[in-house]
Amino acid sequence: MKRIGERIKRKRELLKLQLNDLAKKVGISSSALSQIEKAKAFPSINTLKLISENLHTTVGELIGENETLSNFPVIKKDEMKFVEQNETGAETFLLSHHDTSKQMDTYFVRFQTGSDSSGLFTNHHGQHFCYIVTGEIHFSLDEKKYSLSKGDSMYFDYKNLHRFLNQSENITEILWIISPPSY
Repeated sequence: MKRIGERIKRKRELLKLQLNDLAKKVGISSSALSQIEKAKAFPSINTLKLISENLHTTVGELIGENETLSNFPVIKKDEMKFVEQNETGAETFLLSHHDTSKQMDTYFVRFQTGSDSSGLFTNHHGQHFCYIVTGEIHFSLDEKKYSLSKGDSMYFDYKNLHRFLNQSENITEILWIISPPSY
């Protein structure tokens, strides 16, 4: 909500439009518009549409639908977005914002004891890079088996037969990068 207000104010100032003038054109009080710009109030859809029309932009632009990764490159630990959990208990979290200009998808994958990679990333074809952040994991690629632990990494093409399995008694966490992204 704060960003919408900031975008409205920035666009209004770029057009050298006074707060009172925009408020009058939209049909709301100057106080109400000021509250919207300061993120202390949220406009109705109709008001947002009128604001966008009078600022010669779109509602989409005001809500930030076209902002790129360069505007929001950081995701804090508590902002990781849960994606899915498979039948065996492996969990995936998205580590970047959605953006049509992305060249890769970045994930954090947590394997519980006994969990494996079945059902994960079934729609993500292409090249995969994995880095073991904590724990250890068994990895098989085209019938060849590997034991990997903290600090190890692997790079493979999704079309190759592969499987991850956590047989240890500890949680294993993996940084998983896929290119191209699936959007």
